[in-house]
Amino acid sequence: MTTLPFAPRGDKHAIEEGNSFAPKFDRDGLIVCVTTEHKTGDILMVAYMNAEALRLTIETGVAHYWSRSRNELWRKGDTSGQVQTVVEMRTDCDQDAIELSVEAGGDGKACHTGRRSCFYRKVAAGPDGAHLIFTES
Repeated sequence: MTTLPFAPRGDKHAIEEGNSFAPKFDRDGLIVCVTTEHKTGDILMVAYMNAEALRLTIETGVAHYWSRSRNELWRKGDTSGQVQTVVEMRTDCDQDAIELSVEAGGDGKACHTGRRSCFYRKVAAGPDGAHLIFTES
């Protein structure tokens, strides 16, 4: 069994003001991860990590995620060549979300649709309700 590099969850003050990394996984054992491109700060994707994916990301410096649809661990880039090398990892105030700042390998695209970012549409309000506008082809 592998030892996880995480501290036990402490009280609110320790979690918000301390220097121990004690991520809060949801009831499914997952934590949300927002991945941004290091040079531009652009959001590339949002994915989930389980404890093993988070551990591997910390240990290897390469982004690993948990696929909810395939129910399996995956290392970004194994099939696409778009390996994400972690430049910096952050967590939010209550440690229930992760942000990875990465250098994207391959063609630099992160989305399974072939786009650079999964956020290629914006939501716009209109007289008939909200609709989507493509911002990237």
